[in-house]
Amino acid sequence: MLGHQKFIKRSIETFVTSVYCYRSYSTFNRTQRSRYLLHSTNTAKLRPVVRFQSNKTGQKKNIPLIIGIAGTGGAAVYAYFVFNKRPPSSGLSEVDDDDDKPFVYENLKEDLELLNNFGPIPYLLIGAGSASFTAFRAIRTKDPTAKVLMIGEEAFLPYMRPPLSKEMWFDNKSDVAQTLTFTQWNGKDRSLFYESPDYYFSVKELLENKNGGVSVMRGTKVVKVDPVSQKVYLQNGEAISYEKCLVATGSKPKNLSVFENCDDAVKKHVTVFRTIQDFQKLDKISRRIKSVVIVGGGFLGSELACGLAKRGKSTGLKVVQLFPESGNMGKIFPEYLSKWTSKKLQSEGVQIIPEVTIKSVSNEGTKVRLHLSNNEIIMADHVVVAVGADPNTQIAKDSGLEIDENHGGFLVNAEMEARKNLWIAGDAACFYDIKLGRRRVEHHDHAVVSGRLAGENMTGAGRPYLHQSMFWSDLGPEIGYEAIGIVDSSLPTVGVFAKATEADTPKSVVDSTGESIRSETEQQLVDKNKSLENEVPRAPESNDNYGKGVIFYLRENTIVGIILWNVFSKMPIARKIISESKTYDDLTEVAKLFELHSVE
Repeated sequence: MLGHQKFIKRSIETFVTSVYCYRSYSTFNRTQRSRYLLHSTNTAKLRPVVRFQSNKTGQKKNIPLIIGIAGTGGAAVYAYFVFNKRPPSSGLSEVDDDDDKPFVYENLKEDLELLNNFGPIPYLLIGAGSASFTAFRAIRTKDPTAKVLMIGEEAFLPYMRPPLSKEMWFDNKSDVAQTLTFTQWNGKDRSLFYESPDYYFSVKELLENKNGGVSVMRGTKVVKVDPVSQKVYLQNGEAISYEKCLVATGSKPKNLSVFENCDDAVKKHVTVFRTIQDFQKLDKISRRIKSVVIVGGGFLGSELACGLAKRGKSTGLKVVQLFPESGNMGKIFPEYLSKWTSKKLQSEGVQIIPEVTIKSVSNEGTKVRLHLSNNEIIMADHVVVAVGADPNTQIAKDSGLEIDENHGGFLVNAEMEARKNLWIAGDAACFYDIKLGRRRVEHHDHAVVSGRLAGENMTGAGRPYLHQSMFWSDLGPEIGYEAIGIVDSSLPTVGVFAKATEADTPKSVVDSTGESIRSETEQQLVDKNKSLENEVPRAPESNDNYGKGVIFYLRENTIVGIILWNVFSKMPIARKIISESKTYDDLTEVAKLFELHSVE
């Protein structure tokens, strides 16, 4: 209410000041008016006082002024009652309208004119995520004076996505959504962004700088690439010419038809999670509601459920997670580990409802009513949908680019090239892996690895995709796993486990390395691990606690995937095992290479 009163007071003062200025201005001759306009730039110095004339002529002149003030006052009073007597919001979990306002890149017209006069930009990167940023770094390493232009749809400069569902939810600071910094498991703060804003040039500065650099056109969408004329077309119809181009458009989150087709009253209580903006919305909502349902049992859903449950311990937020599989990570983990993970999340405060789907949804007062396939009814203030992602290939048809029918994504060769002078990287690339066949991978490390390779090849390296990317997930600071290759619960698996120690946690590995993005620390481990030939075997011990271990995924008796469960700094060994494509008679012997058991 106090805010409305201030608004009314300020509105009336502003109006009266304007009238006073106008009346003063209207009495001046032409010369006086010119001086007035030149010297009265600081309107804060103008006193909002109106002196009414006492003669009859003055009274007549004051009539419009009085009517104007009365009208403004009446409008302000009306606005006050409208604000205070409008219908109540349908719930604290509604997404604010301001949150959905699109970002407007104000310099677009000017920049397009500059680019048109400049000619083809040497390196054009479509997308401003991890793949593009890593490609930029690789380009500048090989070509130190390169001019690189990124075009991204989001309002933000390049940033890391993994912390949005991990560390950001474990940060106790109330302004985490504004500062966009997070506390790593080792207690040190870090920005979500790769670089600060002053690292980037404006387009004008980029084109003028003989030493090159990088510029980002934010809030800008590319709708077509013409590989023949080497131009990209923006949503406004304008074109930008390029010499070399990378498409790194990433992926877009999936939704469920039951939410896509529901009433708007329900949609206001639903978040489909992927971006910084999604995090900011959910962070705000989660601080003022009492219950949330996470739909999806994969990486993202499980991480969010764990993070929100941690927040719920101090706020009273109730977290429910539901999914069609029998346990968390059911599409990845073998069943025994999937169910164990569900029990672990339950112990952290998450209510798990497995083996269900959502039949229908409706709005009921300030809540969402979920009718499940087991006929159970769940009421929630808000719903978060985390059911995977689809490659963002909207430009494919108009650009004449081929899509892989089995995996989705732009079809590229082992060098990440789709057409002449056109490369694809990240989630949107369906590439040929010379060890594991054609694949498409949706993980941060793959974005980094494929982006780096594409960037190097844009400078003429001509290298194939040889380095197997990894991925990792943390369910808080105490449980984490890293994986490489094809990890699919439908494949035969062999797991070897041992009792974990205090050193076998995500927190401990960040303590020792100072780096929470484990794909970065993994790059430094190649020379620190023993070779396969030199490791001395030790007898395994059985343990059903699943404290730490290694899981092998087999295809035709060959190891094609490995999960390291609370085992860290051993990814180079796993990568070497997969690259050798060997068959093994006894996988417990192979497990010894990961030093699961303490030395007596």
